[in-house]
Amino acid sequence: MQKITIYEKPTCTTCRKVAKALTENGVNFEKVNYYIKPFSKTKLKTLLKKAKLKPSELLRKNELAYKNLKFKEKKYTEAQILDLMVKHPDLVQRPIIEKGNKVILARPPEKISELF
Repeated sequence: MQKITIYEKPTCTTCRKVAKALTENGVNFEKVNYYIKPFSKTKLKTLLKKAKLKPSELLRKNELAYKNLKFKEKKYTEAQILDLMVKHPDLVQRPIIEKGNKVILARPPEKISELF
């Protein structure tokens, strides 16, 4: 079986639900707290490409960083959004699950079924 990695924030309720569901189903996985081990620009770009998502589609819009960076007033390019996500991990929607060449944003948690 391919290695499964969950990129998460451990205090996130959705992240905990996903980890619990995988554990209950006997799925072996690795957790990466991207606040402790931050995304490199290359890694985040790779995850987005595998998920077939643009940076703007992985953006957390209810975060203080989103408001402070004035996303509603400014017209950031996708490249600028990617750079801001690397600099401000709060802007990255979670949990992101990687299994081989497939990546999903597990929101809602039931989306994990797409990996199996």
